[in-house]
Amino acid sequence: MVPLVAVVAGPRAQLFACLLRLGTQQAGPLQLHTGASHAARNHYEVLVLGGGSGGITMAARMKRKVGAENVAIVEPSERHFYQPIWTLVGAGAKQLSSSGRPMASVIPSGVEWIKARVIELNPDKNCIHTDNDEQISYRYLIIALGIQLHYEKIKGLPEGFAHPKIGSNYSVKTVEKTWKALQDFKEGNAIFTFPNTPVKCAGAPQKIMYLSEAYFRKTGKRSKANIIFNTSLGAIFGVKKYADALQEIIRERNLTVNYKQNLIEVRADKQEAVFENLDKPGETQVISYEMLHVTPPMGPPDVLKTSPVADAAGWVDVDKETLQHKRYPNVFGIGDCTNLPTSKTAAAVAAQSGILDRTISLIMKNQTPTKKYDGYTSCPLVTGYNRVILAEFDYKAEPLETFPFDQSKERLSMYVMKADLMPFLYWNMMLRGYWGGPAILRKLFHLGMS
Repeated sequence: MVPLVAVVAGPRAQLFACLLRLGTQQAGPLQLHTGASHAARNHYEVLVLGGGSGGITMAARMKRKVGAENVAIVEPSERHFYQPIWTLVGAGAKQLSSSGRPMASVIPSGVEWIKARVIELNPDKNCIHTDNDEQISYRYLIIALGIQLHYEKIKGLPEGFAHPKIGSNYSVKTVEKTWKALQDFKEGNAIFTFPNTPVKCAGAPQKIMYLSEAYFRKTGKRSKANIIFNTSLGAIFGVKKYADALQEIIRERNLTVNYKQNLIEVRADKQEAVFENLDKPGETQVISYEMLHVTPPMGPPDVLKTSPVADAAGWVDVDKETLQHKRYPNVFGIGDCTNLPTSKTAAAVAAQSGILDRTISLIMKNQTPTKKYDGYTSCPLVTGYNRVILAEFDYKAEPLETFPFDQSKERLSMYVMKADLMPFLYWNMMLRGYWGGPAILRKLFHLGMS
């Protein structure tokens, strides 16, 4: 494996490595959560809804602020997954087992784990209800419930996954089917889709296309593959700098991209996909496939849609700079479940966590939040088994890059960061509340250039 310090060359790499060592020393050894066996109380200083990236990260930060005994996480799942790596799992570059750990091992030690599902939020009374008939009250509420997958909104799914030739990197149940479909490919159409809804990691639907194309070249099947990306969007990427770079790759590799095409049905027994032309509603096209990768429609969790904390579309309605709820000052949101106008990625959650930490600190002191979230998010666009374009940008869809080189270029160093460095940062720093995104690195690198 390429050493982590190879991500950037020279003295800055040494500084980067030192920061990583400092972070892991500060975090201390991983401890198993032991509070789950205790009877849950009915009131907490800070109640966190969701045990995903945002929930675990904020629980770790709040533990240092108010004490572990005053923090609880409501989460029914037994396992926690680092989902960004599923792109590489679907392409056979990583093992699925490397993406998951027991939930008990990532919940901060001493923080109460309430193994239940939230079924109602009552912010007017500062309480929530769970599916095991418990009512839990709070002083501060952090909503980190993520995003909900809706395979069922595509006719023929999810039952179609029982057939071969079809997979999806967005679910732990179907990601390995992508790799199987890729391996079994013989000749014909390889189709990749993007739905007509907000999605988490909006680059992932095309990442697997580039990886599949690379696999076909590697195995001598490229000449027999017609690679098609059918997207509901009107552009390949929302930031022009990176879109231009991707368009060049698409041209060089002879990939077909069809815009405003939305997958509405899968006839898995016939290996056919049906798409609607969004520019001409009702007009459909049936395409046969030898391989199909489905990115499902997504939306806010059901419990939020009818909740007082939601906006008209069902997302948690927060201030885009402070992450504080617009109507309930003791309620906060983070990550995919919010209506923040930026991409829904783990990198965005990392950046949001640092801002939210400071926001809550000041709210607890009856002070006005001053630190503002600029919409930073990152999308490592995997373009091959050893190349990545690292897209970083803000609310304005303007590049907000960390490293002192042109990140629109494909680089091995950025692939190493995606495949090896970021999982390390995630498990060892972010989930322990010590990683708030690369803002400090950006400052250090650019100060060094001035």
